Amino acid sequence: MTSIIEGYSYDIFISYRQKDNKYDGWVTQFVDNLKRELEATFKEDISIYFDENPHDGLLEMHNVNKSLEGKLKCLVFIPVISQTYCDPRSFAWQNEFCVFNKLAKEDQFGRDIRLPGGNVASRILPVKINDLDPEDKTLLEDELGGVLRAVEFIYKEPGVNRPLTPDDDEKKNLNRTKYRNQINKVANAAKEIIKGLKHPGEKKQTERIKVAEAEFGRRKIPWMKMTVSTAILIAILIAGSLILPPIIKKLSGSSSAIGKSIAVLPFDNLSNDTEQEYFSVGMVDEILDKLSKIGALKVKARTSSERFKNTNLSIKEIAHELGVSTIMEGSVRKIGNNVRITVQLIDARTEAHIWSEIYNKDISDIFLIQSEVAQSVARKLNAVITPEVKQLIEKIPTTELAAYDAYLKGQFYWRKLTQNDLQTAMRYFDQAKKIDPEYALAYAGICDGWMGLQQMGIVSPAEAVPKAEAAIMKALELDSTRAEVMYSLALMKTWGKWDWKGGESAFKKAIAINPNFSVALAYYSHLLNKLGRSKEAMRQIETALSLDPINPLIKSAFGMDLLFERRYNDAILAFQDALNIDPTQRIAKNNLPTTLHLVGRDIEALEAYKSQTKNSEIVEAYNVGYTKAGFSGAIRRVADLLEELSKTTYIRQTDIAYKYALSGDIDKAILWLENGFQHHDPNLPYLLLPKYDNLRDDSRFQDLCRRLNIPYK
Repeated sequence: MTSIIEGYSYDIFISYRQKDNKYDGWVTQFVDNLKRELEATFKEDISIYFDENPHDGLLEMHNVNKSLEGKLKCLVFIPVISQTYCDPRSFAWQNEFCVFNKLAKEDQFGRDIRLPGGNVASRILPVKINDLDPEDKTLLEDELGGVLRAVEFIYKEPGVNRPLTPDDDEKKNLNRTKYRNQINKVANAAKEIIKGLKHPGEKKQTERIKVAEAEFGRRKIPWMKMTVSTAILIAILIAGSLILPPIIKKLSGSSSAIGKSIAVLPFDNLSNDTEQEYFSVGMVDEILDKLSKIGALKVKARTSSERFKNTNLSIKEIAHELGVSTIMEGSVRKIGNNVRITVQLIDARTEAHIWSEIYNKDISDIFLIQSEVAQSVARKLNAVITPEVKQLIEKIPTTELAAYDAYLKGQFYWRKLTQNDLQTAMRYFDQAKKIDPEYALAYAGICDGWMGLQQMGIVSPAEAVPKAEAAIMKALELDSTRAEVMYSLALMKTWGKWDWKGGESAFKKAIAINPNFSVALAYYSHLLNKLGRSKEAMRQIETALSLDPINPLIKSAFGMDLLFERRYNDAILAFQDALNIDPTQRIAKNNLPTTLHLVGRDIEALEAYKSQTKNSEIVEAYNVGYTKAGFSGAIRRVADLLEELSKTTYIRQTDIAYKYALSGDIDKAILWLENGFQHHDPNLPYLLLPKYDNLRDDSRFQDLCRRLNIPYK
C-alpha cells in the first residue's frame, strides 16, 4: 500500500526489536489497535508497515537491502523504545532509527516540520514501553539532538517495569495511564504531523487576516461610485475597526500574559551516579534563579514543578496544573570536569518545540551556560531584559568551582528540612565559605541554617541568632545585590531580632530583585499579619500561590494567613491540602489540630495532636487527660508535662503557653508568654492568632503586645 502523499511508500513505519514482540505479541497488538484508532481519526486510509513476517528479510539476522530502504521512505517513524531497543549494534537501531533520522533530514520536508498552527514537530514519534537506563536515554537524545519526548505505554508497580496492556487497571498503575487513551494520543500526534506534511504552506488564520488587510490597504476605493448606504456601511466598518481592537486586546490580556509564563521541570540526572543528583537539582535552581529576575516573565517555583518528576502526565496536563504556557525540560550529565546539559523549550498548548540546545563544555563554563539558557528563553518568549537585570544574570557568584559545588550540596540537603539534613547542609555551607571566603551565598546559607534550626526548636535563639546575624552581615558586606542574601536578612531580622521595620525592608528588596520569589512573598505575608495588616498579607500570599501552587510550604503559609483572618474551615482545607502533598509538612502539622478544635472537631484535633509526637509519655498524657476531663483536660495535662520536661530539655516557651491558653489557664499562659519574651522565642510574635483570643482582654497580654510593637486587637 502506498502513502497518502505521492512519492512515499508508507504513512507510518513502526520500528522495534523483534525480541520485544516474542513474549506476548505486544507490538502486533499495538499495531492492530493503532490501525483501528487511525481509522477513527483520519478520513483517508492510513498505511502502516511493521515487520510482522519472519521471512520478510528485514529481521536482525538478515542484511539490509533495497526493500527496507523503500519502506523507510515514510511520513512518520514510530520507534517502540524498550529496554533493548537502544543498542547501537542492533538492526533496528542501526538500519531503521538512525537511517530514517538521516533520510528525513534530507528529504523534501525535513525531519522537523512546521504544523499548520505554526509550531514545529518531529516526524519521529517515539512510543516508550519501558523506563530506560540513563546511558540509553543519552544515546537516544544524542541521535535526536534534543530531549526525548514519547507517548508512554509503561506499567509500573514497585519493582515492575513492563509494557502497558489493554487489561491493566490505571488505578493500580503508578503512572495512572490508560492503554486506550495512549493509543489515541499516538493517533492524534500522527494526524497532526501528516496534516503538517500535506499542508506545509498553510498560514495561520491570523496570518491570512494580515495578508487580507494588506491587500485591502493597497486597493483604491471608488468613492465617487458609492451609494449613500454603502458609504454609511463602510463608515460603520471603519469605526468598528477602530473600536474593536482595544476590546479584543483587553479580552485577550490574560492570554498574552500567560504567553510569558514558564515552568522548569526537574532535569534528568544522566550521570549514572545518584550522588550527582544534587548537581542536576542545582542546575534547575540556578536557571530558575536567573529567569526569576526577568520581571516580564512569570516563573513557577521549583517546589511546584518538581512534583511532576517522573510523571506520566502530558506537557499540556502539567502546564494546566501549573498555570503556564511554556515548559522547559532537560538533562544533566557530569563526569569529572565535563558537563553536558540538554535543554528544550516547549509550547505547552501544542507540545511543539520552541527551542533546544545541547551544551557540552568544561565545568568552568557552568555559569556561562546558565546565563545563556536564561537569556535564550527570554528572547524566545519576547521578554525584555533590562541592562540591570542582564548584569545580575551574568554575574558570577564565585570563581572557586569547588566552593560552588559545596554550596549546591548544602542547598540540596537544606531543602529536606530534617535535623540531620540541616546539619549536613551547614557543613557544606561552611566548606564553601572556607574554600572561597568571598562567597556571599555561602554565608547566606549559614544564616538560613541557623534560623531553620531555631524555628524547628532544635537550638535556642540565644545560640542561633548571634551566629545567623554574623553570617548574614558578612554576606551583605560581600554582595547586597542577591535576592537570596536580602531574603536571609529578612528572616534574621523578623524571626531573630523582632525588627519589623528592618525585616519588611529586606523582604521588599528581595522581592524587587526577584519578583518571582514565592517563599519570600509567603513569609512577608506572615510579617504583615503579625502587624495586623491582613489585606496586604493576603495580596502577598496570593501572589506566592500563583507562582508556586503545589508547594506544601506555601499552602501551609496560606493556611496560617487564613487563621489570622478567622477563616477556620478554609484554613483546615489549606493545611490538609499541604499534608496531602507532604505528610511531614511542619507548619500544617503543627497548626491543623488547633484549627480543628476552633471549629468544634475536638476528637479529630486530639488525634492530630497525638500524631505530632513520637513521645509515648506525651501521647499517654493526651489519653489520660481526655478520659478525665475531655479536650481541655487533655491539653492541660500535656501542658503540665511539657512544663516539667522543659526543666531538662529545650522546649519553645510558646509551645507550652498556647496549650495553657487552650486549656483555659490564663495565668499560666501569660507566664509562659513572658518567659518567651525573655528568651526571645521566635514564635512569640504570632500573638494575633486565634489560639490566644481568650487572653486578649488581659492587661498583661496587652502590655506584652505593646513591648513587641504589635497590635493586640
